[in-house]
Amino acid sequence: MTRTVGTAESVADRLRSAISAGDFSPGAQLSEERLSEQLGVSRNTLREAFRLLARDRLVEHVFNRGVFVRRLSADDVADLYAARRVLEDAAVRAIPPDSPALASAADAVDAAHAAAAAGNWRAVGTADIAFHSALVRAVPSTRVHALMDSLLAEMRLAFLTTDDPASFHAGFVERNAAIVAALRAGDTSTASALLTDYLDDAERTLRTAAGTDVTVRTGATR
Repeated sequence: MTRTVGTAESVADRLRSAISAGDFSPGAQLSEERLSEQLGVSRNTLREAFRLLARDRLVEHVFNRGVFVRRLSADDVADLYAARRVLEDAAVRAIPPDSPALASAADAVDAAHAAAAAGNWRAVGTADIAFHSALVRAVPSTRVHALMDSLLAEMRLAFLTTDDPASFHAGFVERNAAIVAALRAGDTSTASALLTDYLDDAERTLRTAAGTDVTVRTGATR
């Protein structure tokens, strides 16, 4: 039993990473047959992995249809950002200039700059996720790290609702760089203010995108 659960958790981790990397689009169906063969696990193990991902709000079971990657609503986006504000503000206020977490965040900014220069906006999104994950690593709690990773996996789903990823991500790359600069200078108050503005603007954009996505899919008018 222990080995089966462990395997299901491992499979869930792999699928979670794939969702975070943007390999599955919101609304995509996850085929039991294809994934069990691709991952080399039984369907029972895969179903348990799906249950774990559903617990993390990354997938949903649709009766008589199967398992699908979730589409986030505007309310989902607002809830995600409420949680992110708590975790990330605590991180930037606690992070010292010589923190390994800050070095990792700076590396993520460099990766985002390189990806933006190449026009690879999905990679820019991945680097952005890595940046915010790195910041929270300054908090010495594996539970907090796991919570942030779960939130950021959902964030990838929100990123995928944007019609113009280049426009969305481009401005935030430099804002991440400004946060790093403030933290390296030991100015946590400025870093916190920059982060707050960043999260407010990103939430506003993604809530609008999520609301538009719902409108298109339901055929409703605004």
